[in-house]
Amino acid sequence: MHRTESPLVAVAVCLAALAGFVDALAFTSLGGFFASFMSGNSTRLGVGLGQGLGGDALTAGGLILSFVAGVIVSSVLVRAAGHRHKPAVMAVVSAMLLLAAIVATVAPGPWVLVLLAMAMGAENGVFNRDGEVTIGLTYMTGSLVKIGQKLAGALMGDRDRWVWVPYLALWLGFLAGAVSGAASQLRWGWDALWLAALIAALLTIALARLTGAAQPSPA
Repeated sequence: MHRTESPLVAVAVCLAALAGFVDALAFTSLGGFFASFMSGNSTRLGVGLGQGLGGDALTAGGLILSFVAGVIVSSVLVRAAGHRHKPAVMAVVSAMLLLAAIVATVAPGPWVLVLLAMAMGAENGVFNRDGEVTIGLTYMTGSLVKIGQKLAGALMGDRDRWVWVPYLALWLGFLAGAVSGAASQLRWGWDALWLAALIAALLTIALARLTGAAQPSPA
């Protein structure tokens, strides 16, 4: 992440905040299941199976499959769109969030969460190089590990003492988004999803402009 251009790092922090917003909104609306935190859903799946809670296991399993489906969609787009994959992936994420907001208005329930999980899975394809995710946007365990590793390196005299800062910014962005998502759910309920879709659309525009500006002009 420390090799990513500063404007794109700022966008990455905003995308992490969007993931935190959606995750908190889903968690507080539907009984403790997650839209982006698949480790948590895997635990819910295991507990459901172990304690015979079939409904919980089915919900968690469905969310995991939906998240993976979103990753598959974004991976196909990355290959198809080439250097323009960032705005292409975010356009799909925006469309999924918009669809989730529409469904939540008409028939709020588990299907909304399935769409949110798919959107969050797709979001992880935004920062992708050679088929590998370079910045994990919807799960913060990796960022916390990087913070610890880079801080240890700084304490041991590594040349770049501040390389941990972008990872901290990513985690703080996710946390801020989660706080905002929980507060928005308390005030507006599922209607807060319209805000998530709007933010995703704005980030799509920002990525389109940054991606276009990064390309050399034709001779």
